[in-house]
Amino acid sequence: MFDPIAFRAQFPSLCQPEIYLDNGASTQTAEAVLNAMDSYYREYRANVHRGSHSWAERATNAVEAARDSIQSLINAADRRAVVFTSGTTAAINLVAWGLIDYFQPGDRILVSAMEHHANLVPWQLLARRTGAVIEVIPLKDDASLDMAAYEALLANKPKLVACCHVSNTLGLINPVEAICAKARQAGALTLIDGAQAIAHLKVDIQAIGCDFYAFSGHKMFGPTGVGVLAGRLESLGELLPFMGGGEMIDKVSFEGVTFNALPHRLEAGTGPISEIIGLGAAANMLQSLDASAYEAELTAFLLDGLAALPVKVLGQGPRVSLVSISVGGVHHSDLAHYLAGKGIAVRAGHHCTQPLHQLLGLPGSLRLAVAPYNTKQELQHCLAALAEAIALFQEMA
Repeated sequence: MFDPIAFRAQFPSLCQPEIYLDNGASTQTAEAVLNAMDSYYREYRANVHRGSHSWAERATNAVEAARDSIQSLINAADRRAVVFTSGTTAAINLVAWGLIDYFQPGDRILVSAMEHHANLVPWQLLARRTGAVIEVIPLKDDASLDMAAYEALLANKPKLVACCHVSNTLGLINPVEAICAKARQAGALTLIDGAQAIAHLKVDIQAIGCDFYAFSGHKMFGPTGVGVLAGRLESLGELLPFMGGGEMIDKVSFEGVTFNALPHRLEAGTGPISEIIGLGAAANMLQSLDASAYEAELTAFLLDGLAALPVKVLGQGPRVSLVSISVGGVHHSDLAHYLAGKGIAVRAGHHCTQPLHQLLGLPGSLRLAVAPYNTKQELQHCLAALAEAIALFQEMA
């Protein structure tokens, strides 16, 4: 059974009095992750895959053990289908650049209307370079994905469908298995942005059936500067290397180059070694974590509290513990600053989803993102402070 007190104790930063509800932007880092990274720097600081000495061997083994941990966490079919990147953004860009020869003028790319800019702008750049066309999967009135409209768009035979597993603004969980199955029937590749899903859901990329799945370490209780591109081995193998250099080559002459096998052909240069090792520790922690019931309890408590306030919750449907709200006549940034003054960390703005906010007719929103180390007492304190802020600003208006 999940013990929230014991889980919270694993995060040194949470000994401070601040209430941290900005977990959608970045989670706190677990002690086990910090220890794994510290051990690398203190005990066996060396480069990987190249040296014959004991420190290099230990570092290499630690990095490859992290790859195995990620494979197990997301149920990748092959460890070679786990590619380390600097984060979700880098992973998506790696795919966009790697598919540049795959697209011709007029080819279609489908993206959902709720995408983070990191899963929109790379495709816009690809379309600009190749003449491909971006088409948008619309939302229903409750801001959930319009699957009927999606099926109609698939009739145009898109080459790629890119969609988030969980919206970073709405918190809604998309039916990614159905999205990928329907895309495959239409002959399209699929990329799923899992940045907001990886810390909240049991991710099984084989069950999802996607060609590519991307996520970041800093949103899953791990370090910044590291992430993963995973997926089908054959799909990853079709990507042209985004970067050239060391590690990703088999043979090089002045006349040309042959590339290394996966995953190394997509991991040019020296990667973030300590962060990869820390990511492996975070993956091990997540795999043994079963906090879904507790998170659902916190989410229900938060939504019940918000229902008593004059706020609008954005999006309706199955969600993770992430909620964005708008308040009539009150700017979201004013609310965030007021809460910050009370020692409560939240997020205000467009959350890198400007097109979504435009569709919703909002300049931005206030986001409360909960993690399993948060408590009902923290949420109650936040709700009380939010009620004070709304009353204050509405009176001033």
